[in-house]
Amino acid sequence: MAPAAWGTTYIVTTELLPPGRPMLAATLRALPAGVLVVLIARSWLHGAWWWRSALLGMLNFTAYFPLLFFSAYRLPGGVAATVNSLQPLLVAGWSAALLDIHPSARRLAAGLLGVVGVALLVLTSQARLDALGLSAMLVATVAMALAVVLAKRWGRPPGTSWVAFTGWQLAMGGLALVPVTLFLEGLPPRLTLSHMAGFTYLGTIGTAVAYALWFRGIERLSAASVSFLGLTSPVVATLAGLTLLDQTLSEWQTAGLLLVTVSIAWGQDRRRALRSGG
Repeated sequence: MAPAAWGTTYIVTTELLPPGRPMLAATLRALPAGVLVVLIARSWLHGAWWWRSALLGMLNFTAYFPLLFFSAYRLPGGVAATVNSLQPLLVAGWSAALLDIHPSARRLAAGLLGVVGVALLVLTSQARLDALGLSAMLVATVAMALAVVLAKRWGRPPGTSWVAFTGWQLAMGGLALVPVTLFLEGLPPRLTLSHMAGFTYLGTIGTAVAYALWFRGIERLSAASVSFLGLTSPVVATLAGLTLLDQTLSEWQTAGLLLVTVSIAWGQDRRRALRSGG
């Protein structure tokens, strides 16, 4: 459900948000939702969980969000999604380094299949390559992959719900974005109703709810399984374009959709599925 919600980010960004303001988009996506969740949850952190939450917030939101929006403004959505599809392979690398869990040949093959599938699904002949946009998306993907593995290694604070833990990460990550946003972009001249609707949707459904589900999934699944589920995002983005923007699906894109589906299923932990009766 979380990657499916993220799959709507591109269409919301292009259709509802003010153009050319990646820092503003990142800040308003993270900070208001984080503060609201913290106030509602009324759950405090203790000890090492302050710096752990701050680090996860920096990786997931302070780094990932502005880099994601920056690349979205400079790259076609297909190029950005293809770079982001490297996440299962990057999670495998981080897992080997930090969790001493080494990926199987099956998982690596599934990861490569996912990259090929996403490329077929979202890349077009008009896709242009921008060095800054590519670099931003690659750094963002590396940061999020590291955050997945660290969240798996640390778990969550005792007695704290995933909703509250998500709120603290959003608040810390969003707060760190405020001075950078003011310095680089300043305040917007005005925000329209469509801008506010876009920010509200991304902050609630696309961020607070989605990331709470995401972190809960990390606790219950292996880091590799979670990273493969992230490939759902470009699938939903493509389907949103088909439904809302009257786009069409070519034969190559259909093949890519099937490959991504196979990659997601192939990359899951089969032993866990067998234990659960799946």
